[in-house]
Amino acid sequence: MSTETFEFQVEARQLLQLMIHSVYSNKDVFLRELVSNASDALDKLRLEKLWDDSLDADVSDLHVEIDVDKDARTLTVRDNGIGMSYDEVGRLIGTIANSGTAKFLQELKEAKDAAGEEGLIGQFGVGFYSGFMVADEVTLLTRRAGESQGTRWTSRGEGTYTLETVDDAPQGTSVTLHLKPADPENQLHDYTSPWKIREIIKRYSDFITWPVRMVPEASASAAADESGEAEAPEPETLNSMKALWARSRDEVSDDEYHELYKHIAHDWRDPLETIRLQAEGTFEYQSLLFLPAHAPQDLFTRDFKRGVQLYVKRVFIMDDCEALLPPYLRFVKGVVDAADLSLNVSREILQQDRHIELMRRRLTKKVLSTVKEMKTKDQERYDTFWREFGTVLKEGLVTDPENRDAILAVASFATTHHDTEPATLKQYVERMKDGQEDIYYLTGESRQSIENSPHMEAFRDRGIEVLLLTDAVDEVWADAVGEYEGKKLRSVAKGQIDLDAKDEETPDADREKRTEEYAGLLAWMKEQLDEDIKEVRLSSRLTVSPACVVSDAHDLTPALENMYRAMGQEVPSSKRILELNPDHQLVKGLNQAYKEREDRTELADTAELLHGLAVLAEGGQPKEPARFVKLMADRLERAL
Repeated sequence: MSTETFEFQVEARQLLQLMIHSVYSNKDVFLRELVSNASDALDKLRLEKLWDDSLDADVSDLHVEIDVDKDARTLTVRDNGIGMSYDEVGRLIGTIANSGTAKFLQELKEAKDAAGEEGLIGQFGVGFYSGFMVADEVTLLTRRAGESQGTRWTSRGEGTYTLETVDDAPQGTSVTLHLKPADPENQLHDYTSPWKIREIIKRYSDFITWPVRMVPEASASAAADESGEAEAPEPETLNSMKALWARSRDEVSDDEYHELYKHIAHDWRDPLETIRLQAEGTFEYQSLLFLPAHAPQDLFTRDFKRGVQLYVKRVFIMDDCEALLPPYLRFVKGVVDAADLSLNVSREILQQDRHIELMRRRLTKKVLSTVKEMKTKDQERYDTFWREFGTVLKEGLVTDPENRDAILAVASFATTHHDTEPATLKQYVERMKDGQEDIYYLTGESRQSIENSPHMEAFRDRGIEVLLLTDAVDEVWADAVGEYEGKKLRSVAKGQIDLDAKDEETPDADREKRTEEYAGLLAWMKEQLDEDIKEVRLSSRLTVSPACVVSDAHDLTPALENMYRAMGQEVPSSKRILELNPDHQLVKGLNQAYKEREDRTELADTAELLHGLAVLAEGGQPKEPARFVKLMADRLERAL
């Protein structure tokens, strides 16, 4: 057969060097990863055979087999699963799935700091490469189910690999490791030792659905039959194959749950929380869900695979079953095993199945109630959860009105009440001042930018607490929710907020007199800035800054407009409102100059500069930055 030699992708070559030079302290995980890959291949074959009965594949005894040869120092992990074609081998083994080495190295550093680096192999989809931690050479032999020709892949991890076609390859995949010499000082164990293999499988792979069998080495003392030939030794099944979700809680240790989570999620840390749920009656199912301890890097990307594993009567149906949990719980991992679904259920059928909808609703409520319980009983773990997943959970405030109250009950937000400790809406309402009718909030890119916003000045002076919202979704959910316990949610940067109306020290007559005093200036500035603003008015929210821009009560904020445009939606631009601080010397001087001068050419430039400064103060940009800079430079020059 012809043999071709290829070079590894650059990232794969660098990763191989990491593996070969033993960057991982726990090298046992190579076997966990190879067995996990084999298990996935068996799942895929059984599922493909279920969908296509004409597929020429033997599914009568699906299993994983481990074979060692002490003399040759080889270890082989073999499965009779789906296998790979020649092209798939080149594509899947020659590259690293969606993981650049720079990102990998950064995660590796963080993981080593946390003493959990071994799990990065699975997290980055490079489990196959882990074999090079313990082997000088790796050989892969595979044949895709339904095809007649197989493929052999071989590499010493030195930058190249060879591919050749093979006529007599069995269905499935075998990975043969030519093991390095044992080196106990560097945690490189003798992986031809049966007891070591048993230990690793029991620790990491006991829950796998398929039998993991170890083939004992034939020996001269093996029993002989009547013909005098030695009988083949019986393979030893190393794993219990018991579904953890089907066993009672007192039969399963936390370590077993954690290993199942790591297998499902390809995570290197223990989960933050394990959630069990068993439903009985007209529709029965069992579920075992996990809340991760940290958010995956791609949680907010379009390609993120969400959903839990779906089984029917212990039979694996699909990975990433999206229909069982809403998108805002996409970080939840786990298993759901239903007793009353069809084995040939498809993703399309799931979207319309009444039972699936019932399961989805109950699983969602169970997750949210678990988070609420965590918040009540273990503040530290809740803080970790909210820091990692609060942003995505808040999406449910927009998309899931049915569970909105439950989400609000577990949501917490930074506020001006405390520099570091967030607060719930319930705590905010309990602290509201006498006579305060609304819950105030302000959105922005960071806490610092919000606290320095001119919109906050009057609230800060009066000691009125404000929610400081820095996530992009905050713009949307606050508008969608509208109120909490009868209290309206109001942005301090939208609409007319007249805190002086509640201030007995500022009589109505004084406010009316001040409005009359500035009426001419306000009308004139509206004419000068008509292209950019819809109104000029006096402000009750400013105490230090001369001016600010606000959105009308029912208009979209600039941030929301930009968000919708980024999503491809056509959104018309809304004119803003310019508010002036009548107690600021600049505004007083402008008003006086307006009344005294007939030639207001320079005053028009001043009005334009004032508007530009207000836009800059809220983090925006003047419409014509170059003109704004020129006007400012000219004005500064004349002031020298």
